Formats: sequence, structure tokens, C-alpha cells
Amino acid sequence: MGAYDALKERILEYGALGARELQEMDAAREVFAEFKALLNDGSVRAAEKGEGGWRVNAWVKQGILLGMKLGRLEEGRVETGVEGSSFAFIDKDTWPLKSFSLESGVRIVPGGSSVRDGSYLAPSVVMMPPAYVNVGAYVDEGTMIDSHALVGSCAQVGKRVHLSAGVQVGGVLEPVGAVPVIIEDDVMVGGNCGIYEGTIVRERAVIGTGVILNGSTPVYDLARGTVHRRTEDSPLVIPEGAVVVAGSRSLKGAFADEHGLSIYTPVIIKYRDTRTDAATALEDALR
Repeated sequence: MGAYDALKERILEYGALGARELQEMDAAREVFAEFKALLNDGSVRAAEKGEGGWRVNAWVKQGILLGMKLGRLEEGRVETGVEGSSFAFIDKDTWPLKSFSLESGVRIVPGGSSVRDGSYLAPSVVMMPPAYVNVGAYVDEGTMIDSHALVGSCAQVGKRVHLSAGVQVGGVLEPVGAVPVIIEDDVMVGGNCGIYEGTIVRERAVIGTGVILNGSTPVYDLARGTVHRRTEDSPLVIPEGAVVVAGSRSLKGAFADEHGLSIYTPVIIKYRDTRTDAATALEDALR
């Protein structure tokens, strides 16, 4: 059995135990520390893409939940920059703030952003203030996390993605087998968008300002004459290169007709072309 498989086995073993029982087990903390180090350097991920598509690593989520059970509440403090003043926060001692150094290659602009331990930010990631990255998240090279953006627990964000101001990328810890939100390489997500419930956004897609994507809302594809939905076997998937905008569709029935009611729906109006590429080009100077 390799070291990876051995760690997985021990995570599952300890993860099956209750919080009270775990509190007395130093060995469980040692295993968790080994696991968290691999989360922090991106060696293990909550989901990975292979030849057959995205695969959920449920044992990684079990490891994150193990840290929750092992953790004890403690007070932490962050200096405010004013002499004698600091900001106090209370959290599990197993999930402190993540530490960065100049060698990390991550640019975090000052002003209220937080990154939780057990997440991975690749070199050349940029965070504008204030923004937040939660435990288990994976953010790849060249991605911009803009102001007031959230990258939720276990979310997987690819290379050269732009998460514009106010974007909310949902987190998924439980159920452990659920697919987290996945945003593949070179995706542009416009301001105030929300992407939830394990939605997968394929490479080079453009999500227009204010679009909400979740498992209960179908996406109407005008360009290809089809409808994209979540099924029992798969999450909602936005196709590669799709350009999605916020739209509406009329409701049926006498009352709806009387009042001219319609309901929100995302609409794919086209697929990326040279004009779209020019409009969404990332500015290297900002990075």
C-alpha cells in the first residue's frame, strides 16, 4: 500500500469516530496534520479531472470534516495596524488562517481578505480586498479573485479565471460524495454572479453579469436549440465556450397571463468568438 492510500485509509478510519472519542487521540491529530499539509500544497484535492471527467475524492471531504471534529475553539487575533489594537476571532484550532510568504507567489492586496488553512492558491493568483477563500478550495495559476468574491469550501477553480466583484462560488462539504462547484480554465465570471450546487462551468465559458447558476434552474441554449439541466446522475454543466446571460421566460396560466409574469432563467446566447475573446481579455499588467 502506498503512502497516499495509507493516509486515505487512516482518514476514513478516524473520520468514522465521534468528536468526543477523537479529542483523546493524539494519533488522529497527527494524521490530520499530514493530510492538511497536502491540502495546503495542492497535492490532494476534493475533486480531480481525469480521462473520464471530474471525479469527487470523498475521502478528502472526510478529512476536512475530521478536522472540524478534532478542532477546539480558540481565540485568534489579527493586528489592525493601530498601536494596541487588534481584531479577535473565534474558530477551530485545526482551521486557522492560511500563512503565505513572498515565495508563495500569491498576491493578496491588503484590506480585509481572508484565506482559510487547508486551501490551495497557486503562484500568480491575485486577491483583491475584501475576498474570502474557504477550506478545501483549489485556485489555479493566474486567477483573479476580485473584491467581495467568495470561493466556497472544496470549490475547484482553474487557470486564468476571472471571478469579478461580488461573485459567489458555492461550497459543498456534505454530502461528501456531492460534486463541488467546478470552474475550468479561462472562464470569465461577471460581477454579482452566483454559481452553486455543484455546477460545472467548462473551459472558456463566459458568465455574464448577474447570472445565477444552480441545480434547480435549467439553462436554455439558443445557439444549439437545447436545454441544459441537472439530472440524477450529473450536475448542471455549462458547455465549453458558452456565453451565458440573465434572461427570463414567461409563466403559463390565467393569472400569469393577466399580470404578464415571467421567471428568471439563464440563457446561452452564443459561443465564444474573436469578438468575445477581445472583450474578455485579461490585463496582464494587473497581475
